[in-house]
Amino acid sequence: MRKQILIVDDELSIHKILNFILSADYDLVVKENGAEALSWLEDGNNPDLIISDLEMPYIDGESFIRNLKISGLFPNTPVILISSADNLEGIVQRMAYKADCFFKKPFNSAELKSCIIASLLNYDLTNP
Repeated sequence: MRKQILIVDDELSIHKILNFILSADYDLVVKENGAEALSWLEDGNNPDLIISDLEMPYIDGESFIRNLKISGLFPNTPVILISSADNLEGIVQRMAYKADCFFKKPFNSAELKSCIIASLLNYDLTNP
């Protein structure tokens, strides 16, 4: 069974890039902001991994991850952040709820794929 990845990003170009590099191996669900993603998750959907932008309208990536983790429904779901924020590493270090990996846009697709594989493997091993 194919793994499902939720992509949360407001940039159409990122949707297209991620679709191009990931759709052969994963089922992708795309939401344009944290509010849409949280609503989709509240409807009972449970992705295997989440890729989220940090800077989005309505609910930003940091708030989205915080809401995701404190809900108690997705405490172990891997989250990967991608962002064009200038001080991405500093922002990630200050976040209360951590991402499994983070990448600055433009990101290296091979590195992103490696992080996805490792995150999903770790998730499968800790959540039989």
